[in-house]
Amino acid sequence: MANEWKAVTKKAVIWDMDGVIVDTEAYHFGAWRKRLQEEGIEFTENDFKRTFGMRNPEIIRTILGEDVTEDVIRRLADGKEEYFRQFVSGNLMALPGAVDLMKGLREGGFLQAVASSAPKQNIELVMRSLEISRFFPCLVSGDEVSAGKPDPQIFLLAAKRLGVEPRKCVVIEDSVAGVQAAVTGGMKCVAVATTHPPERLVPADIVVASLERIKATDIAGLVVERRP
Repeated sequence: MANEWKAVTKKAVIWDMDGVIVDTEAYHFGAWRKRLQEEGIEFTENDFKRTFGMRNPEIIRTILGEDVTEDVIRRLADGKEEYFRQFVSGNLMALPGAVDLMKGLREGGFLQAVASSAPKQNIELVMRSLEISRFFPCLVSGDEVSAGKPDPQIFLLAAKRLGVEPRKCVVIEDSVAGVQAAVTGGMKCVAVATTHPPERLVPADIVVASLERIKATDIAGLVVERRP
């Protein structure tokens, strides 16, 4: 007898933010470069690309070494984020297809969360600026976990707060570390090639050049259950 399919009744999409919902790459790079230049530290585009998507403490340790003190990490990170918020003020726009996909997912019965390595203040700024808070009952920041991506902690915490099993969650990511975190956490993954070439994102279940290329029904197909 042919297999029958049924939709998962409780399902969730967990969104990364930078590079997925908004294009903030240039603002982050400019903020890091300005803050580190104040300390006489060169921060190159290559430094930025190899650390983009990490939490601030991990970025700073990668650049300055593992023996950097917590006080230095906090001071550099706070200054960088102040510059970032100055740079993006009034300049934020949603990436193509992102808001339409949020609407489609809500209509399709998906719960949605944002799980970003960014500080909570940055996430809330993006939510307000784009007027998309209504889609996200759950926001998880990098400050709330002890390890950043590719560790899956941040996605697992979002799933727990939504009350959805990891296997019924789909992560939308743009970074290699984020895709790895989703897979390690037992979640499906849609990768959008905004900051990395598609071939580096192949562990994801679906890779697209833009969120304009994917619909809520495509994502729903990742979390269907096969009925015996």
